Amino acid sequence: MALSASDLPTMYTLLANSMSGDETVRKPAEAALSQSESRPGFCSCLMEVITAKDLVSQVDVRLMASVYFKNSINRYWRNRRDSSGISNEEKIHLKQKLLSHFREENYQIAQMLAVLVSKIARFDYPREWPELFSVLAQQLQGADVLTSHRIFMILFRTLKELSTKRLTADQRNFAEISSHLFDYSWHLWQSDVQTILHGFSTVASSFNSNASEQHPDELYLICERWLLCLKILRQLIISGFPSDAKCIQEVRPVKEVSPVLLNAIQSILPYYSSFESGHHKFWDFIKRACTKLMKVLVSIQCRHPYTFGDKCVLPPVMDFCLNKITDPEPDIFSFEQFLIQCMVMVKSVLECKEYKPSLTGRVIDENGVTLEQRKKNISNVVGGVLTSLLPSERIVLLCNVLIRRYFVLTASDLEELYQNPESFHHEQDMVQWTEKLRPCAEALYIVLFENHSQLLGPVVVSILHEAMTSCPTSVTDITPGLLLKDAAYGAAAYVYYELSNYLSFKDWFNGALFPELSNDHPNMRIIHRKVALILGQWVSEVKDETKRAVYCALIKLLLEKDLSVRLAACRSLCLHIEDANFSERDFTDLLPICWDSCFKLVEEVQEFDSKVQVLNLISILIGHLNEVIPYTNKLVQFFQKVWEESSGESLLQIQLLIALRNFVVALGYQSPSCYNMLLPILQRGIDINNPDELNLLEDSLLLWEATVSHAPAMVPQLLAYFPCLVEIMERSFDHLQVAVNIIEGYIILGGTEFLSMHASSVAKLFDVVVGNVNDRGLLTILPVIDILIQCFPVEVPPLISSTLQKLILICLSGGDDRDPFKTAVKASSAAILARILVMNTNYLAQLTSEPSLSLLLQQAGIPIEENILLCLVDIWLDKVDNVSSVQKKIFGLALSIILTIRLPQVLDKLDQILSVCASVILGENDDTGEEESSGDNMSSSRPHSEGNIPSKELRRRQIKFSDPVNQLSLENSVRDNLQTCAAIHGESFNSAMNRMHTSALSQLKQALKLL
Repeated sequence: MALSASDLPTMYTLLANSMSGDETVRKPAEAALSQSESRPGFCSCLMEVITAKDLVSQVDVRLMASVYFKNSINRYWRNRRDSSGISNEEKIHLKQKLLSHFREENYQIAQMLAVLVSKIARFDYPREWPELFSVLAQQLQGADVLTSHRIFMILFRTLKELSTKRLTADQRNFAEISSHLFDYSWHLWQSDVQTILHGFSTVASSFNSNASEQHPDELYLICERWLLCLKILRQLIISGFPSDAKCIQEVRPVKEVSPVLLNAIQSILPYYSSFESGHHKFWDFIKRACTKLMKVLVSIQCRHPYTFGDKCVLPPVMDFCLNKITDPEPDIFSFEQFLIQCMVMVKSVLECKEYKPSLTGRVIDENGVTLEQRKKNISNVVGGVLTSLLPSERIVLLCNVLIRRYFVLTASDLEELYQNPESFHHEQDMVQWTEKLRPCAEALYIVLFENHSQLLGPVVVSILHEAMTSCPTSVTDITPGLLLKDAAYGAAAYVYYELSNYLSFKDWFNGALFPELSNDHPNMRIIHRKVALILGQWVSEVKDETKRAVYCALIKLLLEKDLSVRLAACRSLCLHIEDANFSERDFTDLLPICWDSCFKLVEEVQEFDSKVQVLNLISILIGHLNEVIPYTNKLVQFFQKVWEESSGESLLQIQLLIALRNFVVALGYQSPSCYNMLLPILQRGIDINNPDELNLLEDSLLLWEATVSHAPAMVPQLLAYFPCLVEIMERSFDHLQVAVNIIEGYIILGGTEFLSMHASSVAKLFDVVVGNVNDRGLLTILPVIDILIQCFPVEVPPLISSTLQKLILICLSGGDDRDPFKTAVKASSAAILARILVMNTNYLAQLTSEPSLSLLLQQAGIPIEENILLCLVDIWLDKVDNVSSVQKKIFGLALSIILTIRLPQVLDKLDQILSVCASVILGENDDTGEEESSGDNMSSSRPHSEGNIPSKELRRRQIKFSDPVNQLSLENSVRDNLQTCAAIHGESFNSAMNRMHTSALSQLKQALKLL
């Protein structure tokens, strides 16, 4: 039943009760609202609650109503199969109501109303709501400040929503909107900026009088409207025009708007210091406005680089930004967010690929200059502009300022370092570079150095030498010289790949870096942290003669008291151990100290990121070093403790699972020594009912795979986990390859015990996968089915009859002529069926004659005009060239068995069967020799440390070499079955043999040694 005006009191009560702190009141109200959502009139009732004049003071209830309204739009605005949705009549009423309620005084409600309009516009504009923008534009005419501000809120939200639609038609619609709205928005913005500047001038001049309080609210509302208008202009320019980097068409508004935006910054910025002490509301607006203006300029440059590169836009913007970076006013230096945006702009221009010389040659085009040539011409022009903007002196100045001013630690930095070194480490190294001034300066410096390495290399080395000379290693006071040395060390660390041409790491390390570590004064933590950073960044320049000393230095840093130093050393050690030229010989004796330091560090750190970082080092140590077994007990205790303490921290548990996997691999066949700790963790990770299953499953499966692969024998706990794999595969095939490796491990390791316990699970798992995955997935699972049948040729085929029927269906279906994956799937499936015929002949004959198979083929639309087994013969004959040498032999043995069937149709295929068998026999000796040689090589590569316990790879090969197929002689099988065939068919057989081509008959005699 539809809701009406009479339901409004009930609706209001339900909304109010849904916010109650009493659960007995809240839950029934939420349930009632949920049941009402799909009823006609629900949104209309909510709209009445939101706009009711007598409820103006009930902001919470109105906000809740707007939230339910928004959710209903997402769920029911479009007609759905499971509900009637919102009727067209109600939609029209709601849209009219929304566009008649502009003078909402509460800011939060007004914001939600703007969101509601934008959500509806995403669905209905332009087809069902073509008048939206014309109504908004009409209402703007003569509107007061409040109304126009609310309309601009709606415009901004709606444009933002529509700009995310990426279809070509939607982009055309947005371009049309831009053409209609741009001029009006631009003129209003320009008018408002003059009003704002006049108002600021009045406020500033009457600082000590009451005049400043005359109309502050209206001026502030104009400021907010102006800021909304700026955001709208950004949307129109960014999304309303295709990027000129692609179409090489000038975007007129860029040249018109950008200089005015810059002028607005220059006009508003002086009030930053004026309003800081007495007008916090306007001071906060100035910070937001100047930052946003610069962000808009950055966005325009990124979207339309060629138009922005015009001589009336790029030079003044770059000049302004460079001046603010290198020579800011004292007050502006504290305006970090603005300086960050200036640096972002300079960095964006310096690394803009459209401004760099093109390395491609000119392509001649009869019709004139090509698109690429036009790009090249513009790039050359802009490149010339940048060269004039950035002469060598200015580049050197910028580099010096970045290092000497922005890299230097401030008083607040030092306080943070001493009070909370752990947080300081992560803030400096893991913060988004656009959020903090120093990381932003570092990012700009790196790009600047990349572009001008030959010019700046000697400059940075000079600053480094100056800093080291003015502040020897014996200095312990925090002096400007010490802080400059810290900054210079950072500068050298960040551009190691280029600076190595100008600086010898060996000399630097022996002459300065290593001696720094001999000074243990607490203040030296500043320098020691940077030394740790340098040793990690310069890893590629650490040569053999220096490796041992560098490793010792990093271990010494890992033992220091300051957590920021130890965490920096931790990260650098990771880089060295993972380095391709890591010297385990030089590190082995340091391993005991390294382990102990890591264990202690994990206990001392408090922050999540710190624990992950240390755990990552432990994981890397385990994965790259051979000397792990002596520390097994300590590591087991460590992992147990960390797992117990990591409850609820899934990201930390993921890192722990990775480390455990490396641990199991490193222990090899001594891994059962950690099972008491390992198996409960593994069981939790592979439990799909575990709340953290989504986060932990992937790494838990990899750990499971490693555990099974490196187990010397199957233990009851591991054996009991197998049904979990079926549950995982029933939910998703995302981890199919790992699952297949686990199944293979169970088959190889568990043998008969595994099959007897989990036969039904195996059958279910294969049935779930085969027929429900694509061809790549089938190629993953089929080899495991083959191994299982090879190991248990009598027991397994009846268990997986449903899967085998699907394989027959795959073989007899068409469509693989041009698809190599389908061809491979059909060939592999045929090889499995051929193996069953060879090793369990009666069962395949029984399977192919079952009515359920005929029904399956009939439902799939596959016509069967002859015996299904004979249909498979055609597949074996056709796919013999698409399989391995072992599978070719299986095909040959299967085909030779077909010769013994008492069906006259066999003689029709006799010449093809014998030709294939002959070619397989003649090619068999060479293939067997190659495989044996390969097998010998693989076996000899087994590590001696594993003693006589075979690896999974060796056990897999043992199964392969013990394959009964290897013991069968195809030559004898063909010879004997050919005689049987002759006895069955008599004269018809002789006639068929006489029809064989002379060369084919000669090849057969050669293969059977009848010549």
